[in-house]
Amino acid sequence: MASSTPAVRRVVSTLFARSNAASNGASANGNAAYLSQQCIADFFNTLSTVLPGFDQTTAIQRSLDSETSPRVLEVSIALPAESKLESLRKNADVAAFEQKWTVEAVFQNDDVYRRHKRLAVFDMDSTLIQQEVIDEVARHIGVEDKVSAITEAAMNGELDFKQSLEKRCELLKGVPVSVWENIRKLITPTPGAVELIKALKRLGYKTAVLSGGFTPVTGWFAEQLGLDYAHANHLVVENETLTGVLTGEIVDAQCKAKHVKRIAEKEGIKLEQAFCVGDGANDLPMMGVAGLGVAFRAKPKVQLQAPARINSETLLDVLYLLGISKAEREQLLQ
Repeated sequence: MASSTPAVRRVVSTLFARSNAASNGASANGNAAYLSQQCIADFFNTLSTVLPGFDQTTAIQRSLDSETSPRVLEVSIALPAESKLESLRKNADVAAFEQKWTVEAVFQNDDVYRRHKRLAVFDMDSTLIQQEVIDEVARHIGVEDKVSAITEAAMNGELDFKQSLEKRCELLKGVPVSVWENIRKLITPTPGAVELIKALKRLGYKTAVLSGGFTPVTGWFAEQLGLDYAHANHLVVENETLTGVLTGEIVDAQCKAKHVKRIAEKEGIKLEQAFCVGDGANDLPMMGVAGLGVAFRAKPKVQLQAPARINSETLLDVLYLLGISKAEREQLLQ
């Protein structure tokens, strides 16, 4: 006899309290904010408003960092099978809750693919590293103002990514290839980046960096971290000098998404088992094709459009989205 019980699915919401945020009850604990009981209760009240028939008693809570003063809380809830995660992520009441408590809520289907990711893909500039390589090159050769003007034109919609990249590259004509050695010395990994890759590799992940920058820096940095794949733009070199001309495939937004698919297919990994992390608009398409797309300390417009966002001090906090606790994280890094 068929059951009349409505079909449900489990969804995990990971709540992040912003570091150093002590406003409106994101209670202060030393220098770090944590999730107060009042904040958690308000989260359930918000879900009750957003999801008619929501039953708080079906929720399962798990602190991922501290039992007494959690900054990161995983909440598993039951939803009607037809519910869409996008509607939760972009719901006005959820957004108001996040703003009120200085909290970020990341919603994911609580299924086997969420718990068993196998491919991690990253943007490079302002994601894996703290710098924007093209800006460092411009500063090094004294063309900062010209690069800034091109960037502004691109932001105003006067140039697309390919056009703006080509115009930036034209400014590098005549620059000795030794410039890359100088730029490499300036590269600083984002806090937690090195440790995150170490933890992922110990879990058996395939890892990749997809950059709109240049291969002499991207390839070098990928080797430093031991990444499995690295794709960036190629500049033509003649007589140990940059010509200012690009060759080969331009690594733009759509190209990044294609590379995610190609790598996943080559490795026999389902896209649901991939996660992508970036900070710019050109990272949104690759976030969209992966099982989990994360905007890390991203531009405001990107945060609004990305499937998930976190604004943590360390890239290591991405592990929380995979359900890995602080204690488990420390075990991986021993």
